[in-house]
Amino acid sequence: MKPSDVAKALITCLDAKQPVCLWGSPGIGKSQIVHQTGLLTNREVRDVRAVLLDPVDLRGLPHVNGDGRSHWATPEFLPRDGQGIFFLDELNRAVMMVQNACFQLVLDGKLGEYTMPPEWRIVAACNRESDGGGVTKMSSALANRFVHLDCEPDLDDWCKWAVKSNIEPAVIAFLRFRPELLHKFDRTEKAFPSPRSWEFVSRITGQQPGKTVEFELFKGTIGNGAAVEYYAFLQLYRNLPSIDAILLNPTSANVPANDIGSLFAIASALARRADVSNFRRVIQYLDRMPQEYAVMSVKDAVGRNSALTSTNEFTTWAVEHSDVIF
Repeated sequence: MKPSDVAKALITCLDAKQPVCLWGSPGIGKSQIVHQTGLLTNREVRDVRAVLLDPVDLRGLPHVNGDGRSHWATPEFLPRDGQGIFFLDELNRAVMMVQNACFQLVLDGKLGEYTMPPEWRIVAACNRESDGGGVTKMSSALANRFVHLDCEPDLDDWCKWAVKSNIEPAVIAFLRFRPELLHKFDRTEKAFPSPRSWEFVSRITGQQPGKTVEFELFKGTIGNGAAVEYYAFLQLYRNLPSIDAILLNPTSANVPANDIGSLFAIASALARRADVSNFRRVIQYLDRMPQEYAVMSVKDAVGRNSALTSTNEFTTWAVEHSDVIF
């Protein structure tokens, strides 16, 4: 399932009071799906890294009250009121004794003397066993307590998030140009392309560290093969015609012919620069580009700045291109 569908399924399970476990390769954004779902549903997310727990961390420590009997002092991170999502991240990287401690908590919302508040829900995230990463096979007894959802990265979903999150337009343009590099997991490599590592690449690109170290930073983030391709594309992106010059002369500025990389790059750059004051000129230039690049650019622009949908230019453009945008 792509992330947007996983989020919808997750909300359904939260409303149905059903524990959920998300499965997927490292770096595809499982944790972010959970946190964004918490925001959408107005639920606090209590993020607990299961791999860092000992069994006693969940049950708590014994103590003796004035009645002379032993009781359990439950840990502070277990919720006591309100509503939220109790998120057990990296559950199958925890040792089996910790997983066993989760049995009753997942099924009944109880752990010894502790009872979870009725408006809290349990969500877990796991890496696939086939991906390695030091996972411990989840027992059938624990697995049977969850609804299991498989997560796969999706370029359209990632681009929608990236536009709203101010990811560098060069990164967005490159991944539209080379979509197969959004996620290319390699368990034998320290660095590999993933939705998470491309966010790191965006941060590095924005810092403009200089050619002497820039490639090595990319290589250390997404691996050598992807870094070579992205670095070459970035040089093309940085040598594009001035976006200011395009906006000053949108009806006469040069449009690259048969240069797919440049078309992706210009479309992404215009989407980042578009605002209410210059949108007419943006549309004038986009109308001279192949339709698929113009549609991509307008979608990114309005995704970043919803005020553009109230302009006459957008209304006219949307009517003319209704067959491809609706």
